[in-house]
Amino acid sequence: MFSHIMVGSNDIERSRRFYDAVLGTLGAGEPLRNEAPTGHVRLFYRHDGNTFCISEPIDGEAATCANGGTIGFKCTSREQVQQFHDAAIEHGGTSIEEAPGLRNGSLGPMYLAYVRDPDGNKLCAIHRPK
Repeated sequence: MFSHIMVGSNDIERSRRFYDAVLGTLGAGEPLRNEAPTGHVRLFYRHDGNTFCISEPIDGEAATCANGGTIGFKCTSREQVQQFHDAAIEHGGTSIEEAPGLRNGSLGPMYLAYVRDPDGNKLCAIHRPK
C-alpha cells in the first residue's frame, strides 16, 4: 500500500546521525543522499522492500512534526525494540509515553517503545509475539 514515508528535518546531518543509529538496529544500511534541483538534501533509507526518507523542506519553511502522527517500525524481537529505543536516546531522541515494554491491546499483546526524533517526529518500535 505504501511507497515510502518521508519526514522533514531542520538539521539533515543531525537527522542522519540519529537515523543511521536507530535504523541500523533494524538492519538498514547507509542512506542514499540526493540533492533536489532546489538544493535541498534528502536521505533515502531502503530496507526489506521499504523506504524511509528525511528531507529538508522543499518549500523553505521550517520542518514540523505531525500532531497525532506516529511512524511505526516493525521489529523482530523485544531486544530489537529495546535496541531501537536505546539508540534513539543515545543519538538525541527523547523517550515518550511509557517505558519500553509489553502492552495488551485490542490487537493482542505487543512489545513497544515510543520516542521522538530530534525534530519531534513520533516513532514507535513494535514487536508482536506470535
